[in-house]
Amino acid sequence: LHKREEAASKSTPFTQAFLHPNHKKMMAVAAAQKNREMFAIKKSYSIENGYPSRRRSLVDDARFETIVVKQTKQTVLDEARAKANDSSLECSILQAQEQHQQEDKLPQEVQQTVEDQDNDEEEIRMVAVDELPQKPEEHVPSANDEEKEEDAGLTEEEVVLQNAASESPEAEKEVVRAAVVVRLRDGMGSLGRILKAVEGYHGTVVHLESRQSRSDGIAFDVLMKVDMARSNLLQLIRSLRQTQSFGSVSLLSENNVNVKAPWFPKHASELDNCNHLMTKYEPDLDMNHPGFADQVYRARRKEIAEIAFAYRYGDPIPHIDYTETENKTWAAVFNRVKELMVKHACSEYIAVFKKLENEKIFVKERLPQLQEMSDFLRRNTGFTLRPAAGLLTARDFLASLAFRIFQSTQYVRHINSPYHTPEPDCIHELLGHMPLLADPSFAQFSQEIGLASLGASDEEIEKLSTVYWFTVEFGLCKEKDEVKAYGAGLLSAYGELLHAISDKPEHRAFDPASTAVQPYQDQEYQPIYYVAESFEDAKEKFRRWVSTMSRPFEVRFNPHTERVEVLDSVDKLDTLVAQLNTELLHLTNAIEKLRQPFC
Repeated sequence: LHKREEAASKSTPFTQAFLHPNHKKMMAVAAAQKNREMFAIKKSYSIENGYPSRRRSLVDDARFETIVVKQTKQTVLDEARAKANDSSLECSILQAQEQHQQEDKLPQEVQQTVEDQDNDEEEIRMVAVDELPQKPEEHVPSANDEEKEEDAGLTEEEVVLQNAASESPEAEKEVVRAAVVVRLRDGMGSLGRILKAVEGYHGTVVHLESRQSRSDGIAFDVLMKVDMARSNLLQLIRSLRQTQSFGSVSLLSENNVNVKAPWFPKHASELDNCNHLMTKYEPDLDMNHPGFADQVYRARRKEIAEIAFAYRYGDPIPHIDYTETENKTWAAVFNRVKELMVKHACSEYIAVFKKLENEKIFVKERLPQLQEMSDFLRRNTGFTLRPAAGLLTARDFLASLAFRIFQSTQYVRHINSPYHTPEPDCIHELLGHMPLLADPSFAQFSQEIGLASLGASDEEIEKLSTVYWFTVEFGLCKEKDEVKAYGAGLLSAYGELLHAISDKPEHRAFDPASTAVQPYQDQEYQPIYYVAESFEDAKEKFRRWVSTMSRPFEVRFNPHTERVEVLDSVDKLDTLVAQLNTELLHLTNAIEKLRQPFC
């Protein structure tokens, strides 16, 4: 799940020279799906596989995903580099054999080896490579040469290029425009060799630029923009790296193709690609789960999960016929939450809760259907619901919020544990999350977190997940000199709610920068809770903090098209300014009309 269209890099002549809009999207399209599948989390979210805690949380999900993605990426790069080195060796051997056949003569040492080893193919290769004529400036890096080890293999950008080339024979032969930086040790005298090498691989140099290098031991940096077939481009880079006159050879990543930057959905329909996860906290895997020994419950969970798996964008949310036992579980939790919310919940939560009761969506006798709740949210804040089979990756879950979509489970916790569940169920979603998603200010705050996650690094996803955990799940706020709860994990779990508003834990003022790095404690209740002055204050602080993140572009959500727009060009900014001017005109007219009766 790691590929996105990246914004333009910093404007310097040296970096801008290779940008070519006609070729940027070709490799992105070919590599995006391949890399998303490549970096999908396939390991079970369990302690045995390195999951960092005994209690599941969005924070620990993000940490686990960061570790697994790093391991997977390193494995992919190592495999690609090994394959590249093997291909380079075989290419050298074939070239040597062709040269010697033309001369109709083999080196004496090779002839002797063939006779002694009875045509042992491996031995022929070893001796043939040793006997190849070597130019004085050329050197084949050895396996023990740590200084050159990185140049001996492929960079991440080259892995993307190789993946795109492997899609089809046509893609391999397709001519692309790429930028290569060669660092010259001995001055510009080596430039002729570079140009001759490009010509030898049937390429065309369309731009050439040089500057004095700032690196020790390097005289000049040369930026070369070439048009060349993908396969030949990789061979060119490997060939140049074998020359001692060149300090290093680098393929610059294209403006919107970079394996270091994650892919993210641009339209709500692309949430169909979210990865549903297998975790160790499900009833058929966790011996401590209340439903582990209940075969009927496990079958019921599987049935509901399969319904969610089949859901696609645009489908009506499937209706679930909840059983009498499931409705009894709902009633027990509903009554307890209603009893405690008057004293301990924030006013925004109470107001929406009463509205849901008035519209007969919240009644103790039956569980609400997600479709009727989704319709209610759409009317109030534009949020909608999407059924989820279970857990999603932290990145996919946060990305959904950017589209004002909340991914909700439909299964119900076990009747033997009505007030606690090891993983989020629909009772937690309905009583904890839904009421405040119908509040405009809180809905905007939730969407801000989602928008900030698009294109964020793995480390930043961890921080955003931590902020989400200490706000949306376990947040407190001030209300008339009292501390009230607005976090879903508190409002749907009375034990932790009573603990959070007591004097036992530490209450800290909400500050995103410090909240984002606060360690999550794997224990029964949290020792620290963050208190916001108001939702508006929390949003303003969050926006200031997000502006310091590494993402080099800004995004906005267009509710009319359900599309996230990347603001990475002047044309897009002009369109946005025109829309804002129209809104400002309506606002100005409204103010003028309000003033008229007083004039």
